Amino acid sequence: MLLQIAPYLGYLASFMLALGLLVNNDLKFRWFNTCGNVAFIIYGIIISAYPVLLTNVILICINVFYLYRIYNRKEYFELIEFDNGGVMVDRFLSFYKEDIANYFPDFNREQMIGNLNFVVLRDLVIANIFSAKKDAAGNAEVILNYTVPKYRDFKVGRYIFDSEKEFLLSKGVRKVYYRKIANEKHKRFLEVTGFSTDEINDQPCIARNI
Repeated sequence: MLLQIAPYLGYLASFMLALGLLVNNDLKFRWFNTCGNVAFIIYGIIISAYPVLLTNVILICINVFYLYRIYNRKEYFELIEFDNGGVMVDRFLSFYKEDIANYFPDFNREQMIGNLNFVVLRDLVIANIFSAKKDAAGNAEVILNYTVPKYRDFKVGRYIFDSEKEFLLSKGVRKVYYRKIANEKHKRFLEVTGFSTDEINDQPCIARNI
């Protein structure tokens, strides 16, 4: 029975390793590789392929080491508020224009005028740009909350809504909400960062209290 499923484990391992090469996130890369290594180790045990077994035991140790470093490394985050932005904001929005459209298809630059706008730096690199329109009741509708692909590991979201909670409160924000979600990956991000179904001004939305 085990010999019959062994080839499928080999195919699965190869698929996971190939998939790891396609992602643009270090964390996902290491996890895909680790899963591939596990499948190859089981495959190697079943068919007694000791070179395959030894190679993947070494590789899984390397991947676990880097996963430990990723989860435990200290990073520097900083939030910088701006009014309407300048050249750097314009260049950022232009460079990521197509990807931004996947998450915020209705967004345009003019919508940021008069909003609460800021960027989040991660180790002095712009990782996120945020813009929300606030009403008198302290409800802030998110117009843009875009994180570059490299940093989509939920750390930026937790930094904005948890670590920088006092900043948002100082700006009069009591609740942050979205009218609609255009991307399933973004929906997953909101679930992880504490957003849930709500209603503001008798209209359904996805929101979280600050």
